[in-house]
Amino acid sequence: MKMVHVTIQTKNFNEAIKFYQEIIGLTIQQEINGIGRHIVFLSDGEGGMPVEIIDRPDAEDSGNQFLSMGFKTQDVVKMREMLIEKGYEVSEMISPMPQIQFFFAKDPAGVTIQFT
Repeated sequence: MKMVHVTIQTKNFNEAIKFYQEIIGLTIQQEINGIGRHIVFLSDGEGGMPVEIIDRPDAEDSGNQFLSMGFKTQDVVKMREMLIEKGYEVSEMISPMPQIQFFFAKDPAGVTIQFT
């Protein structure tokens, strides 16, 4: 069995798409309209798992406090600084071992994102 995508249903549809495009670096691979919902699939275009974003005006915070998605960055320190400059709330840098650093931020739908 293979996992094929992660779905986020959000009332902040356009903001979520912008976050995954501008912050994460994903691009729209497929867009679906006409089935009662506007749906967009974004991915890195290199076989990475797509993020499916569904426009759902009645959605509440999509994040489970114990659930997160992780993304590897080129420079985790610069990513954290950039998110702070853009007004996102981020956690402190976490370093459980000298060679490991990561932090958390929330996307516009309330999903916790881990950046390493």
